[in-house]
Amino acid sequence: MMKRKTIDRIGLFFVALVMVSPVILFFLWMISLSLKYEIDNGAYPPILIPERFAWSNYLQVFQENNFFLYFWNSILVTGGATLLALLIGVPAGYGIARLKAERSAMVIMIARMTPGLSFLIPLFLLFQWLNLLGTLWPQIIIHLVVTVPIVVWIMIGYFETTPMELEEAASIDGATPWQVFRLVALPIAKPGIVVAFILSVIFSWNNFVFGIVLASRETRTLPVAVYNMLSFEQVSWGPLAAAALIVTLPVLVLTMFAQRQIVAGLTAGAVKGG
Repeated sequence: MMKRKTIDRIGLFFVALVMVSPVILFFLWMISLSLKYEIDNGAYPPILIPERFAWSNYLQVFQENNFFLYFWNSILVTGGATLLALLIGVPAGYGIARLKAERSAMVIMIARMTPGLSFLIPLFLLFQWLNLLGTLWPQIIIHLVVTVPIVVWIMIGYFETTPMELEEAASIDGATPWQVFRLVALPIAKPGIVVAFILSVIFSWNNFVFGIVLASRETRTLPVAVYNMLSFEQVSWGPLAAAALIVTLPVLVLTMFAQRQIVAGLTAGAVKGG
């Protein structure tokens, strides 16, 4: 029996290693590119650890690009889209869960699976008509296409598991539906709200498709700024890798610190929802 468990653990470890190792390898190679001069980046055979570190690549990113502005734009867009998604998605998830509106839940899932480009063209024309182009509002609004379905879908699973006895007891005691939602359902669903918040931040921060079309020079977010660093004539791989790491760092740190909450929250919602 012990031998069987040992073999299973070794097999599980091997599978996990095979799945994770490419990601780790690519990330380490990205770090290596960001710390090498161009002559080392073009060397053959490839050099993983250079003799001299090119910290100037990181300085070049901030000197040649207005990265502080783009970083602030990313915070505003991600923060605005996440906050609005929570304000819309949490009550919507509660309503769908309580009304057993399975068709509405399916519509939310279809909206999540639909390519974002399907919404981009009509919304672009709408923003142009409203004279909003050149501001951050078009990006904040269109990011709701990504964040709202995530919040709604996660919250449905949590509110479906909230003990109805507690809400019924609150109603008998004279609580209004709003008080039941605010004082009973929301506190129980806090782990789900945390998970929805974290995932919304991650998906919104990493999105650059919408920004390419809707962002002007002054309203670019960090992913769009990195994309615009690409040149078909000559690519400076060191500064480009440094910029990509700078964009990835906030989400990476958030994921590392919140991984327990994400796993625990998603697992709790899935188990209770089942």
